[in-house]
Amino acid sequence: VPRSPTFRGPAPVGSLQQGGCQLPKMGDTWSQLPWPGPPHPAVLLVSLLLAAGAMRSEAGASCPVLCTCHNQVVDCSSQRLFSVPPDLPMDTRNLSLAHNRITAVPPGYLTCYMELRVLDLRNNSLVELPPGLFLHAKRLAHLDLSYNNLSHVPADMFQEAHGLVHIDLSHNPWLRRVHPQAFQGLVQLRDLDLSYGGLAFLSLEALEGLPGLVTLQIGGNPWVCGCTMEPLLKWLRNRIQRCTADSQLAECRGPPEVEGAPLFSLTEESFKACHLTLTLDDYLFIAFVGFVVSIASVVTNFLLGITANCCHRWSKASEEEEI
Repeated sequence: VPRSPTFRGPAPVGSLQQGGCQLPKMGDTWSQLPWPGPPHPAVLLVSLLLAAGAMRSEAGASCPVLCTCHNQVVDCSSQRLFSVPPDLPMDTRNLSLAHNRITAVPPGYLTCYMELRVLDLRNNSLVELPPGLFLHAKRLAHLDLSYNNLSHVPADMFQEAHGLVHIDLSHNPWLRRVHPQAFQGLVQLRDLDLSYGGLAFLSLEALEGLPGLVTLQIGGNPWVCGCTMEPLLKWLRNRIQRCTADSQLAECRGPPEVEGAPLFSLTEESFKACHLTLTLDDYLFIAFVGFVVSIASVVTNFLLGITANCCHRWSKASEEEEI
């Protein structure tokens, strides 16, 4: 005799997220009812309650403790959190975790939140983000990572987050390196804030692949305005349309001859020395001058030696005559 399928209730919300975001469907609950035979009223009532629970689970988990949830906005800011809340409503569009003490975000944390548009992580203690964090956040448009302790921006930090329009990495005092391919593929990015970090250099390659970039904030960094900075500055003058609010804040910290000078005040004339090249005649002349100086040095030392020896003998002869 074939056995009737075992009736199972809906899985806990926490396990739904760990199982690849596979939520129970309303039809699944009916298919799992014992059959054949007319449904008992009590069984029918239980089934209806389970179906309602499944529908609610599809909308997402309940609001996390210490957070407020309203109209797909989850606000967990200023709650002294040391870690991110484990379960969020699945339809979350705006998530604020600002002004906490979060030190790390677990890998795959955003996997289930396909509707996420805004993520605010400012004013925390983040040192780095796990690789692939934004792989499934294809609708993410606004990302705020300001006021953290990020030290570098790796090549895969924003991987697959092609919908990003605004990225704020400002006020990360330990941020000293941005990988040349850090923003690769972000063709919709309009606003990028890298101000008040520890950047001394920024590769032109990191910005060339951003055709939609309109605003770039880079002031407050210890820029070293050497020859390596010329391509970036030339690109900035020709590409960025609205940099006036930031131009006075971007200054050179080195080399000494341009220390304190506004970054955008440097012209092609400022980098004239970077384009000086030596020809074969120049190298031959330098070699000849070096050879002549070496011979002259040897002759001079020889003459000084002879002169010193003669003076010594003359002094000794004078002393003997006096005796």
